[in-house]
Amino acid sequence: MVAELRLDSQRHHQYFRMSAEQMDELLSFIGPEVTRYMASGDSLLSLAYSYRLGHATVMKSVHMVCAAIAKTMMERFLPRPTQDTWEEVADGFWKKWNFPNCLGALDGKHVTIQAPPQTGSQYFSYKKTFSIVLLALVDSNYKFRVIQVGDFGRTSDGGVYAGSALGRGMETKSLHVPPSTSLPGAAHLGDVPHVMVGDAAFPLKPYLMRPFPGLNLTHQRRIFNYRLSRARMVVENAFGILSSRWRVLHRRINLHPQNVDTLVVAACILHNFLLAPRENMRLLEEAEQREKPATRTQHGRKQGLKRGLSCEGDLLHLFQLPTRQCVVAGQDGLKAFLKGVKNVYICKFDLLSSVFV
Repeated sequence: MVAELRLDSQRHHQYFRMSAEQMDELLSFIGPEVTRYMASGDSLLSLAYSYRLGHATVMKSVHMVCAAIAKTMMERFLPRPTQDTWEEVADGFWKKWNFPNCLGALDGKHVTIQAPPQTGSQYFSYKKTFSIVLLALVDSNYKFRVIQVGDFGRTSDGGVYAGSALGRGMETKSLHVPPSTSLPGAAHLGDVPHVMVGDAAFPLKPYLMRPFPGLNLTHQRRIFNYRLSRARMVVENAFGILSSRWRVLHRRINLHPQNVDTLVVAACILHNFLLAPRENMRLLEEAEQREKPATRTQHGRKQGLKRGLSCEGDLLHLFQLPTRQCVVAGQDGLKAFLKGVKNVYICKFDLLSSVFV
């Protein structure tokens, strides 16, 4: 069957979610065994019947292939960031999304799983499903730069980040982040640190920016929220591309949580391996079609995966979410510093433009 599919490039791509050439390159990394399990989302039993193999054989093959991908391809396609890497990411965000000194967009994704036995409510999330959390830092081209997989579904994005290697590394300054520098074209405003961007679920830190909460914002603060939201949406798009390519993520995965962790890591590595601009746009369209019917904002405009960036009204709607008090409340010095960093960005964006672009 595989030999026949190689004769039709379109059918081969639909079946394996990659071209025959990309399949050959992947096989050069992990050997002769590869799986359709992630691409189709079919159950292991269904695949066993399709290939006329035993259920245990198929299950073992899936586990072995995912582990092989994680072991042999991690260093090349999801390496530990260096100072040069961070600078490359920051340059990409400035050129493509007009947000300077940005180290990446940060967010969490819940991967639905079958409820593990004797775990109580540990994996039960606010979405009323059992899940594990994928925390990801994404660059301007939808590429995963840092991931952490396996936290309990009941844990908030902020809680997952606080306990992650990324969160601890940023706090202890051990991740080779570039030193503070002035924003492009605004040297008179002084040096500001490099930052990640996240939504209201994350705490405000010197290295982590989140939007201003509330609706009654000044024009300058709305511009800041727009720019931050524009940069942050790349991580949402990356999750959409990931799920559209590996449709197993659209289903409830009936594997042991430890094996789900390996599968998700493998999916993220293959996402980076297969990354291509044209393919990204097609998968984004596919992900948007899978979304539930979009809700309407106060201006009557539809809000979707990409349409959410289309206008000021949609952006304000984007932040009508419950927010938590900043974790630095009470620490006057640090709070003043964080406010100063935000004000520098506000001044920079105000210099660039007085309208939403």
